[in-house]
Amino acid sequence: MLTAKQNQLLLFIQERLASSGVSPSFDEMKDALGLKSKSGVHRLINALEERGFIRRMANRARAIEILKTPDNMPTRQGGDNVVSAPFGQNQAPAVQPSAGDDTFEIPLHGKIAAGTPIEALENRDSFVSIPGAMMGRGNCFALEVSGDSMVEMGILDGDTVVIESADTARDGEVVVALVDREEATLKTLRRNGKFVELVPANRDYQTQVLEAGRVQVQGRLVGLLRQYH
Repeated sequence: MLTAKQNQLLLFIQERLASSGVSPSFDEMKDALGLKSKSGVHRLINALEERGFIRRMANRARAIEILKTPDNMPTRQGGDNVVSAPFGQNQAPAVQPSAGDDTFEIPLHGKIAAGTPIEALENRDSFVSIPGAMMGRGNCFALEVSGDSMVEMGILDGDTVVIESADTARDGEVVVALVDREEATLKTLRRNGKFVELVPANRDYQTQVLEAGRVQVQGRLVGLLRQYH
């Protein structure tokens, strides 16, 4: 699932390639999407590339190949469904005891990017059972991992991660980070003066360096669930 901006950029690149055979420049993309800076374009391009919609040609300027389009895939408008802790006052309790004494049910709030940030979708009706030993000190929720940028820490695409709600974290902890109050990602947190580094665990991805005010910690990783088919 693409965000509205990601879908808009993909369609703009596709139309430009069809009309001229050359992908648009970053300045043209910025203007077409009404963005304030090219850093936003870089973030969108990285997200599209990680999710397999485009490929950038190495050593060639303005060379982008469209690999697929989101046919029949809805886009998410705005940031109303972004994961944010706490998740509201009227929802079901964050933790519900299950039938067994040793497990708990926690809400599954959709997908989180282990890659470049994507929208994290909230689903208040789904729950997953986890062992009591996996519970953190506070309220917990679960997210499905989308992407491969944390594979070297054993966090794989399709895994379910258990997150303890928190607005602070220590350096070196894996966190759910909300970027610019609209997109969420799963990364290792590292502070560097006035900046925050969101560090992947995959040598194919670059560390994101962002101004501290652009990043909000939403929770800390406390557990992981995996299904084998």
